Amino acid sequence: MVTTAPTAVDNDVKDLSLAPQGKQRIEWAAREMPVLAQIRDRFAAEKPLQGIRLSACCHVTTETANLAIALQAGGADAVLIASNPLSTQDDVAACLAADYGIPVYAQKGEDNAMYRRHVQIALDHKPNIIIDDGSDVTATLISERQDQIGDIIGTTEETTTGIVRLQAMFNDGVLTFPAVNVNDADTKHFFDNRYGTGQSTLDGIIRATNILLAGKTIVVVGYGWCGKGTALRARGMGGNIIVTEINPVRAIEAVMDGFRVMPMSAAAAQGDIFITVTGNKHVIRAEHFAVMRDGAIVCNSGHFDIEIDLESLGAEAVEVRDARNFVQEYKLKSGKSIVVLGEGRLINLAAAEGHPSAVMDMSFANQALACEYLVKNKGQLQPGLLSVPTEVDREIARLKLAAMGIEIDRLTAEQIEYLSSWTVGT
Repeated sequence: MVTTAPTAVDNDVKDLSLAPQGKQRIEWAAREMPVLAQIRDRFAAEKPLQGIRLSACCHVTTETANLAIALQAGGADAVLIASNPLSTQDDVAACLAADYGIPVYAQKGEDNAMYRRHVQIALDHKPNIIIDDGSDVTATLISERQDQIGDIIGTTEETTTGIVRLQAMFNDGVLTFPAVNVNDADTKHFFDNRYGTGQSTLDGIIRATNILLAGKTIVVVGYGWCGKGTALRARGMGGNIIVTEINPVRAIEAVMDGFRVMPMSAAAAQGDIFITVTGNKHVIRAEHFAVMRDGAIVCNSGHFDIEIDLESLGAEAVEVRDARNFVQEYKLKSGKSIVVLGEGRLINLAAAEGHPSAVMDMSFANQALACEYLVKNKGQLQPGLLSVPTEVDREIARLKLAAMGIEIDRLTAEQIEYLSSWTVGT
């Protein structure tokens, strides 16, 4: 473990000698991130984040590296920590510290103690803006660092789980500064959650297990945007899909999309592969493990590792062995086995590389512009959850279309008049 880079930038990365490999991969990802590149170039010219201390808690991947570089170009004094113990790409962390002078505190496989220490380091930076992925930094600030709240201009949140936590903080009266809901921007959740999670989740499962998905019964637990994308892609690979839900609207949507819908109590006995994408706790529990088939595979693509009740599974196990990288086989007292991927953490980042760069291009464009929005409107925004402004969302979509060489129609003057009038009818 190295704590001081040759550039004198403090860091806690695994191996600085990995930096050349990380730089190559960061540059490769940038090829698929034209929107963020345009924002980075403008930021470099305008410096909208000059003098802003920024602490980012994100998955430390090649895509996040390009976001960090854009924020630095905009003048931000940024520190980066990992938001998940298994998602860090160590070569990327090394490159950011060694080649870009960005303090990074992240190691793949870090334990909870190291993670909590890094959260404290992020707050030691005395941030004006927090970029969060799950709201751990924001929650720790509110719980333990009340004296620093006055320094906060605002926070941005990447995930559904984090938004739920922020809403709870606001309901409890403790969220006293603006929090931009990046997760719900159309150019984020339509693409990141649906296309990104759908593809990268299956990528992680296949890399970890090398199994054939065609013909397998795949249970998708939750039918939000992540669940929709996962179910769609799994069907495209030849899987027979079952969806479980608690929301009747989403459940009927899954039915109309052509999927079987049933309670987990029924699905547990039928599934070969189980994928949780709910953002909730213990959606697969002891009573479900009890009726699963021998060799059933269980994994998670929700934010935290609490969706699968691994404690109860461990209590029933007589042996736990590593079958492959990121694959643990729990041999139960009953004689059957249950296979858990990625320790119940995000399988797309534990065993694969997360979302494709083209998807994160729009997600991180939202993050960069949300930070600029907070700074430009400092002191004018209300506390609590705020949406990404519609004009920002549409500008990101416009830039993406332009980068893809796609043109769309514009309203005519007659159409604009018609849409703005109530006197013209049929």
